Amino acid sequence: MKYRFVLAATFFLSSLTSFGQQEWSKARQEIHDNVRLSASNYLAYIDPVEALTPAPAGYEPFYLSHYGRHGSRWLIGDWEYQDAMKVLKRAHDNGVLTERGEELRRQLDDFYRTTIDRRGDLTTVGERQHHRIGRRMTEHFPEIFGAKNSQVDARSTVVIRCILSMVAECEELTAFNPRLNIHNDVSQAFQYYLNREPWEQWVSNANHEKRKKVTFDYKREYTHPERFCKQLFIDDAFVRYAMDGGSFMRRVFDIASNMQSHDDAPDLYDLFTEDELYDLWRIRNIDWYLDYSSGQSPHSQDNLLRNFIQTADTIVGQRDFHGATLRFGHEVCVMPLAALMQLGDCYPEVGLDRLDTLDHVWANYRIFPMASNIQLVFYRPKKGKPGDVLVKALLNEHEQSLPLPTDRYPYYRWEDVRAFFEKQLQR
Repeated sequence: MKYRFVLAATFFLSSLTSFGQQEWSKARQEIHDNVRLSASNYLAYIDPVEALTPAPAGYEPFYLSHYGRHGSRWLIGDWEYQDAMKVLKRAHDNGVLTERGEELRRQLDDFYRTTIDRRGDLTTVGERQHHRIGRRMTEHFPEIFGAKNSQVDARSTVVIRCILSMVAECEELTAFNPRLNIHNDVSQAFQYYLNREPWEQWVSNANHEKRKKVTFDYKREYTHPERFCKQLFIDDAFVRYAMDGGSFMRRVFDIASNMQSHDDAPDLYDLFTEDELYDLWRIRNIDWYLDYSSGQSPHSQDNLLRNFIQTADTIVGQRDFHGATLRFGHEVCVMPLAALMQLGDCYPEVGLDRLDTLDHVWANYRIFPMASNIQLVFYRPKKGKPGDVLVKALLNEHEQSLPLPTDRYPYYRWEDVRAFFEKQLQR
């Protein structure tokens, strides 16, 4: 019995050491508990379980302003599958694959057939995500969607997966209230605020070249393909001279990450150790932080935030209005918008020389999984009662703090929030 205890303790301590010398971050624990979180933007939406804070006494919700990412999708580019498949085929032709390597080759070949002419399309998993989000909107805010005069203005980018996500959500709203007045619209005319990436902010950033080098250095530091490749290839010379082990490993990791976008897809996470999954995620975490949530990058969404403000201005003063503004787009807008709004911990300031600690304060998967969304929910006093218009912010249906004073969190005076957003636009 004593021997078993010593052995168990030794294993426990050695496992802690294997996860690195630094203390476990919250992200490390979360990914240890659920390896799918390591998928970053490929993470399938996780339905919230906690209850929302009830409306303050004497208040009721009347308006919801939203921006949401499309649901789970196929990978966008053919090369995202083919890069790995070509390496495996070449190894197969040379007879240097292990039994697990041959299995992986067959798994990818079989799955690839389902992707033909479907690259970037919404999957059934993604469709269900938006149906559930729409259903919860009606459950949480029946006053908004169930009034006789309730109306919804829903707009999408011109990308098909975004359009279908909008349709799925609106179907649930209509099922809740068949009399709901819904206006759907899709146009290139909306792209300037629904789908604007931060190219200008990247190029104009004085540290752009330095940031690129830092990203490259971390990619090299956190990629350790030796064990991963050894389980797939029997010839070390092939791994060393006929392929790039690090690039191959990262490509298979992306494919494995996105398998959660599909029903009945092969689970490829068994190819990776927890250490490898975490390190590969840290690479993506740094990439996304530098490009979309640091420095001036959040200002790529100035037009989108301005649209939130201007649309609310036309509605907040209407005493009898009930309804919502729904906008559908992409994660490259959700992430910088969350930073620009400074929701919760979405905008930490971490210097280029401290990015090895980023995972202790910021995790991309908490912000932009498939079907990620930002909701501002507006509340006003019930008829006959005085009071300010209040608003609360939800990120992926979780209540968020704002850097403003309030005596009734998570509710803030809209007047204060609006002034803060205007100040953000002037920075």
